[in-house]
Amino acid sequence: EVNLAESGGGLQQTGGSLRLSCAASGFTFDDYAIGWFRQAPGKEREGLSFMGSSDGEIAYANSVKGRFTMSSDNRKNIFYLQMNNLKPEDSAVYYCAAQQVGSTQYNHWGQGTQVTVSS
Repeated sequence: EVNLAESGGGLQQTGGSLRLSCAASGFTFDDYAIGWFRQAPGKEREGLSFMGSSDGEIAYANSVKGRFTMSSDNRKNIFYLQMNNLKPEDSAVYYCAAQQVGSTQYNHWGQGTQVTVSS
């Protein structure tokens, strides 16, 4: 069974940093792409960062490029999202998700972790 569990959210001031973690289990990383998403109240879910299953190539949304960095520790089966220079508009619930190779959508999601950035 695929399981994803985010942690590391919290309250941070503008300009501060947070590192989110996504503990993954139940699947082989080579068979899944991993993504980080967020959703703020009243807004649609936004894709932030994506790691390919085969080559590990990472892509970022323009809204976070240069401020957020995605990485992984394959020994520990953990994915990270390092968030620097946080802004109030980064406040949202952050999710990690897994997309099986051949699937057209992310079909496994964590429960989310709240990030709040004060001005």
